[in-house]
Parts: sequence; structure tokens; C-alpha cells
Amino acid sequence: MVYALNRGSEETHNLRKKSDVALPRRWWVVILAFLVLAIAVLAGIRPMPLTIGEDVFYDANGNVIASTAAPGRIEVPLSDMAPDLRHAFIAIEDSRFYQHPGLDPVGIARAFIRNIRAGRIVEGGSTITQQLAKNMYLSSKRTFGRKLAEAVLALYLEVRFSKDEILERYLNLVYLGHGAYGVEAGARLYFGKQASDLTLAEASTLAGITRAPFYYSPYRDMDAAARRRKTVLDRMLAID
Repeated sequence: MVYALNRGSEETHNLRKKSDVALPRRWWVVILAFLVLAIAVLAGIRPMPLTIGEDVFYDANGNVIASTAAPGRIEVPLSDMAPDLRHAFIAIEDSRFYQHPGLDPVGIARAFIRNIRAGRIVEGGSTITQQLAKNMYLSSKRTFGRKLAEAVLALYLEVRFSKDEILERYLNLVYLGHGAYGVEAGARLYFGKQASDLTLAEASTLAGITRAPFYYSPYRDMDAAARRRKTVLDRMLAID
């Protein structure tokens, strides 16, 4: 009887130890959720769905009268994007994408040093996850509250989705100029082909447009687009 009581006491102690170990993780989730909501209120955020809806509304005669689809946006899975295209975007936008947890202090420090040396803004410090958070949830206003919300939401996205899911969503939402959203729409607009068929030169050109779609559009300035493509190719070579 004493053995049974001792055994029961030991099992209870072990369960409490396991509970104590699991508790911090649950609290981190709660704290993160609270921060997202708190910053959303402070920054005036109105979260959008994780995917842009494509609901179509018809009248009594079957004619389309409205649609919630983004103009010029064609969504495709990551597997239908050329490998060079994925590598080009990662190289130029976030070379440590698969290493950081949504925020990249190393990338921020590197961008700061390069900008100081150049005497102008030549590189941003936002990760692909931060850019996705901004595109999905936030306005384009450059305020401290928005940047703070962007950082917290990036951490949330990293917990909620895998790296490949984040990359796929980003590549389907990124703006590439002339009303084209996403790499599939961009590939058809600039090269008349699908994203899966892009060559290395075409993929690097498309990735280069992201920084300033108006300025780097091949339709507007082929020389600027070519210079930007070379920057992307150099960055791809540097991280290989």
C-alpha cells in the first residue's frame, strides 16, 4: 500500500514537471497573440485574410458584376515556379531567409553598413517574411507603429507557416509593376511565358524589378533593368 502511494506520488510529481516544462511554450503563444492584437490596435491595423479572395458576384442573368480578385494576379504553387526564380528572389531580397526566424539582425546590420558606405539607401533590412506581413496586413505608411507591427506579425507568420509556404505566398503577392501581382503574372507580362519556364536571365530580371517596379521596369528603362539584373546575378553567385 505504501509502495502504491509512493508510486502515485512519484507519477504526480513527474506529471507536474512535464506540465512545468510545457507551460512556458503555451505562455509564449499567448504573449505573442496578445502583442499582435495590441500592436494592431495601436497601429490601426485591419488584418486582411491570409490569401486574397477571388469571390465573383453575378446578377440574375449570370453576368459578372463584381469580383474581389486582385487585378493582374495569378496564383501558382511554389512547385510551378522555376528554381532560378525562387533563388533570385531569395538572393536579392533575403539571402538568410531559411536561417532566420522572421527577423534578421545580421541582415539589418549589413544593410545599415552598405547604406552608410553608399551614402544612400541601396538595401533594405526587411526579410521576406516581414514584406509578406506588410503586404498581407499593413498599409504602406512608414511609421514606427507599422514597423513594430510588421516585426511581430513576421514572427507570427513564422510560427503559423513553413518557410516554403511563406515564400510561396510572398511570390504570389509581390508587386511587379504595370498592375501585375505575383511572379506568374509578372512572367506573362514581361516575357510572355509561365513562371515555371523562365530562364536565369529572365528570373533575375523579374526579381530585380521588386525593389522599384516603376524604375526597373524593362518597358520603361531597359538599361536600368539590365543593371539591376546584374546586381541580382552577382548576389546569387555570392551566396552559392
